[in-house]
Amino acid sequence: LFLRTHVMEGSGRMVVTAVGVNSQTGIIFTLLGAGVEEEEKKEKKGKMQDGNMESNQIKVKKQDGAAAMEMQPLKSAEGGEADEKERKKVSAPKKEKSVLQGKLTKLAVQIGKAGLLMSAITVIILVLYFAIDNFVMEKRPWMPECTPIYIQYFVKFFIIGVTVLVVAVPEGLPLAVTISLAYSVKKMMKDNNLVRHLDACETMGNATAICSDKTGTLTTNRMTAVQLYVGDVHYKEIPDPGVLPPKSLDLLVNAISINSAYTTKILPPDKEGGLPKQVGNKTECGLLGLVLQLKRDYQPIRNQIPEEKLYKVYTFNSVRKSMSTVIKLPDGSFRMYSKGASEIVLKKCSHILNEVGELRVFRPRDKDEMVKKVIEPMACDGLRTICVAYRDFSSNPEPNWDDENNILNDLTAICVVGIEDPVRPEVPDAIQKCQRAGITVRMVTGDNINTARAIAIKCGIIHPGEDFLCIDGKEFNRRIRNEKGEVEQERIDKVWPKLRVLARSSPTDKHTLVKGIIDSTMVDQRQVVAVTGDGTNDGPALKKADVGFAMGIAGTDVAKEASDIILTDDNFSSIVKAVMWGRNVYDSISKFLQFQLTVNVVAVIVAFTGACITQDSPLKAVQMLWVNLIMDTFASLALATEPPTESLLKRKPYGRNKPLISSTMTKNILGHGVYQLIIIFTLLFVGEQIFDIDSGRNAPLHSPPSEHYTIIFNTFVMMQLFNEINARKIHGERNVFDGIFRNPIFCSIVFGTFAVQIVIVQFGGKPFSCQPLDLEKWMWCVFLGLGELVWGQVIATIPNSRLRFLRRAGQLTQKDELPEEDVNEENEEIDHAERELRRGQILWFRGLNRIQTQIRVVNAFRSSLYEGLEKPDSRTSIHNFMTHPEFRIEDSTPNIPLIDDTDDDSARRRMKYSSQPSSPNKNNNAIDSGINLTIDTSKSAASSSPASPLHSLETSL
Repeated sequence: LFLRTHVMEGSGRMVVTAVGVNSQTGIIFTLLGAGVEEEEKKEKKGKMQDGNMESNQIKVKKQDGAAAMEMQPLKSAEGGEADEKERKKVSAPKKEKSVLQGKLTKLAVQIGKAGLLMSAITVIILVLYFAIDNFVMEKRPWMPECTPIYIQYFVKFFIIGVTVLVVAVPEGLPLAVTISLAYSVKKMMKDNNLVRHLDACETMGNATAICSDKTGTLTTNRMTAVQLYVGDVHYKEIPDPGVLPPKSLDLLVNAISINSAYTTKILPPDKEGGLPKQVGNKTECGLLGLVLQLKRDYQPIRNQIPEEKLYKVYTFNSVRKSMSTVIKLPDGSFRMYSKGASEIVLKKCSHILNEVGELRVFRPRDKDEMVKKVIEPMACDGLRTICVAYRDFSSNPEPNWDDENNILNDLTAICVVGIEDPVRPEVPDAIQKCQRAGITVRMVTGDNINTARAIAIKCGIIHPGEDFLCIDGKEFNRRIRNEKGEVEQERIDKVWPKLRVLARSSPTDKHTLVKGIIDSTMVDQRQVVAVTGDGTNDGPALKKADVGFAMGIAGTDVAKEASDIILTDDNFSSIVKAVMWGRNVYDSISKFLQFQLTVNVVAVIVAFTGACITQDSPLKAVQMLWVNLIMDTFASLALATEPPTESLLKRKPYGRNKPLISSTMTKNILGHGVYQLIIIFTLLFVGEQIFDIDSGRNAPLHSPPSEHYTIIFNTFVMMQLFNEINARKIHGERNVFDGIFRNPIFCSIVFGTFAVQIVIVQFGGKPFSCQPLDLEKWMWCVFLGLGELVWGQVIATIPNSRLRFLRRAGQLTQKDELPEEDVNEENEEIDHAERELRRGQILWFRGLNRIQTQIRVVNAFRSSLYEGLEKPDSRTSIHNFMTHPEFRIEDSTPNIPLIDDTDDDSARRRMKYSSQPSSPNKNNNAIDSGINLTIDTSKSAASSSPASPLHSLETSL
């Protein structure tokens, strides 16, 4: 096999146009946040060079843990030092908190402060009440022998205060978050989502935009022949082989079987009932699949003509756009099979097979008609069109195979095949669910715009007649960049809201789009962007996104490393499941908060009020701790393990700035709190009369447990158990039992807690301050607890619009209260004065540099008068194209001043006298070798252009 390939040997010259961070790989890794240390070393080395040389200053800004490369025209050593200090300051990125983490942190701190205040007030009131009652009202003297008793009272008051604090502080909140995330991550693994970062699961629930790759994610990455034009008939589906001309069919099968890489094969599926495996070139696999669809087999033909018998092979390349293989026939003559892009191959065809498989002349007007009636309709359907042709040669004389232009001409067209990468069957439904859930899906692909648009329509990303943008990378850059080639957020804001398809996109285009959407402030809620990708080129966008999805099968290691979640089945519908689980995490935490805050409010008010009125808390310390255990640990397990439902996708994302506690939740917390407080205080002050028992109020210090306070404790716990069922719904749903049996953990915890409560009340005794209750009292406690379910229905009946005071009740975590790194991470360590100082330094250095540049330009003109504007061969800049090739906009005129973007006369004169647009790029890294590699210091979008004499002379200076 190796001997048959055309191996060339010889010597050549290689021009190094970019190295390190200036190469494409360097750009990708710089965007991923790598290479900061390497740049610092280069900067130190650059300072030792001649001060008159222009230094290439690369500034790496930290952005959400990634780094975005930005070229700054700072041309002095002092500027380098100032910038190096800034880089050191930001070189260690601080992990940004997720949306939920920021909200929970703020809420927990507020609740903790409130609890501490309430506990302190409780202790102070109890101590003052005791002191005033005994030493002022009763006028008792402080007797030394009574000091131990006083100390016991004060310890009791302190314990009550600590109990209030323990109940108030939501120490179960981190547990609930951890359990919910861990449980979700474990379950997501079954849905083909391998979560690498826990908070990505929760963040995905807030996603407002998904930028998805096409190949392998929306499509199957399996090229399949779906249409065929043969024998003057256009078949919209692959026909039965019996209807095709036998001669045409034989030629077609032989042409495809022989004229393709023998390493390309279609193998049986791994699993029974699965799709056959495609090995090798996907396009050739699609053509081989056509042979199998026509009920023929390619392998016997290959066995008959093995690879070593192929006489001549013209391999596919970007110039030919076709592949041809020559075989020697038994009679000594030659036959060449060709296949390639239909518009290329058809131009070289002079004949075509007709409806009976005979040759007929293929005139230019026939070609035009075929393009209009066959090629264009196929392309509009998102198909790639491949023309298959052949040509016979006589053996005497043998053709000159090196004369490629004559060989690859005068062909006979056999057929035109339309192949497509089919859309995954589940994708349209998944995208519809995303759109219904308030998530905008955008396709970002490297494919051509016609194919991308057709696939987007099939997927449901766009619909005919809608006012949405489908543009390619070139047009995208033209719209978002100014005259200097710099990306402007205002321009991006005009593009991204309507953008649905971005075709022919480069890695930097993807990163720019994602960054532009995230940084946009034109909408009320900050956009939360998810990105899918499989290649190394997708790395920067995956890293920049709030949640990055990498393909587990087709994905590269770089893509997986930059991602947060890996799709083990490369399937877009798995992203919808991730959204569902993410929203479920958010709802689970909200359910737990609704339940816990109800208990908090009631327990704190009962302990505080009871202590103030009766000098003792109706709920004892150990009882409070048991309630705390119920509402923290067990409730975390019960409410944080609720499985997701499809109803989660029927609402819009919560958004980053929306309060964690909604108005409905506030209504439920206050409503159930009122019910529980009424019941507890009724039992506390008139309970002994209702049940005809002794009162437990104002009991002595070491008195035995009372039946009165045991009923209060038991009723309180029963109400919490039934309110836990209410807490399963946080959006005002009436059926709180919906899906309760799908969560066995919840059921077991509720029944288990009830069983333990029976044991505590009946056998707890003095440690739990409980007196055993008879069946009648137990039934009353359970009945009062069941009232929670009835009361829940009453609360659900009250519309939120009637309770206007609730509109701001839950706004505990507005935008201005989010952690600093969530709001503006870039400004967390740099105040305004420092930024203004740095801006002044930059302007000062640019002013100095402008004068230096003008002097150099004058010298350049002076020297050019003597040298006749001839370019010194040894000093010509070879890097006459952009360091970022993907930034090129070929249809725009470069407008690049050599220095700052100013209205400077000398700059205009330079542009006027220079015969060609100069390339204002320079790189000192190659000075030692005498070669000038250039970097665009103004982030220009200029296309490739020869270096001007002026630029060459400036280089010599």
